[in-house]
Amino acid sequence: MTTKDISRPVCILGLGLIGGSLLRDLHAAGHTVFGYNRSRSGARSAVTEGFDVSAELIPTLERAAEEDALIVLAVPMTAVEELLDDINTHAPTCGFTDVVSVKTAVYDAVKARGMQDRYVGSHPMAGTTESGWGASMTGLFKRAVWVITFDHLMDAEKVSAHWTGIWKDVCQMAAAVGSEVVPARVGPHDAAAARVSHLPHLLAETAAIVGDNGGALSLSLAASSFRDVTRVAGTEPGLVRAMCEGNADALLTALDEALAILQETRDHLATTPPSVEQLADNGYRSRLRYEARTGHGRSQESVSPMLTSSRPVLRMHPGQPNWDKQLIHAETLGARIEVF
Repeated sequence: MTTKDISRPVCILGLGLIGGSLLRDLHAAGHTVFGYNRSRSGARSAVTEGFDVSAELIPTLERAAEEDALIVLAVPMTAVEELLDDINTHAPTCGFTDVVSVKTAVYDAVKARGMQDRYVGSHPMAGTTESGWGASMTGLFKRAVWVITFDHLMDAEKVSAHWTGIWKDVCQMAAAVGSEVVPARVGPHDAAAARVSHLPHLLAETAAIVGDNGGALSLSLAASSFRDVTRVAGTEPGLVRAMCEGNADALLTALDEALAILQETRDHLATTPPSVEQLADNGYRSRLRYEARTGHGRSQESVSPMLTSSRPVLRMHPGQPNWDKQLIHAETLGARIEVF
């Protein structure tokens, strides 16, 4: 077995941008993968392109149970609980993961159903403003971070070999599509996602509204800085609501911090002479630290989102003594991991 082998077929529920792109990449890698899509037109399009896809949920779950597939929930948070009940009924022994951008709410729903010994949370930090099967593409996850959670390892007195195998397979799945695996528990993940994923949506929406309020001339003058800062405002509003409302507590902390910075900047602008020196200097240094950590430099953005990465790398063997401590260490460092 190589470091990118997955020990079982993969069944993806929901074939929008993330689920559909995962289906494409796993298929391209030669791995057995099949899926379900609620949209019949999307399912037909996928079948026409040669993919193993159905618009019937129950038969798909029954097949997953027969083949002991790893199930991936690639649906909005609002659809997760109903799907968990369906998995419990029709695929009661299958391991499963999800790709929802908020992890605490999913883990709470899993625990409420007693399913945590079959569940490993995950979240690929990749995407575009588009949605649906038609937005899916190959290569979306190349060098993107894929967060893998490990709360059950910390919460349970002892985890089963079954859960450890599921955890490893989720890591292998992410590696198979070219992602860098970064472990994190659900709380730290949601706190970080609020700062670097969900808050940017609020700021983008705000900037788009302020620009639009300037009328026709403002929109005519808008160029690259306005385009770049408002890019994610083009995301379907229902998806933005699901992300931000589902992570409200952590997002409020990040938003309060942003508002305090903006208020301080406003105060400095109202002085004589006006100044944004502190904001510009601090923001510039923060951006450089981001570039150094991710390799996402300005000269590279038009070529590839992640050409190189300076994240530390830790190698580990799931199930070995003290691997929980290794995962905590990796979480603290923001390190990527390789499993063997």
